[in-house]
Amino acid sequence: MAFRITDECISCGACEPECPNQAISEGDVVFVIDPDRCTECIGAHETQQCAEICPVDACVPDEEHRESKEELLEKWKRLHPGEEPVLF
Repeated sequence: MAFRITDECISCGACEPECPNQAISEGDVVFVIDPDRCTECIGAHETQQCAEICPVDACVPDEEHRESKEELLEKWKRLHPGEEPVLF
């Protein structure tokens, strides 16, 4: 499933450059994650980088966007054509 950023976000911007899929952008009040681009870092990292770096734990699983590991990997492949995913 994709991740989302809660209202706890302090808009520090630490998460944005960590996203391998460029899924994070600055919203009106807090940063937001595009669920169509979020792969939970499947294909790039062993853990969700936004959640790892967030100083206030505002990056959480988005229950409204459930996807299997296989679906997330396929999404990663569409976002990174010609590249080989890192598998853990």
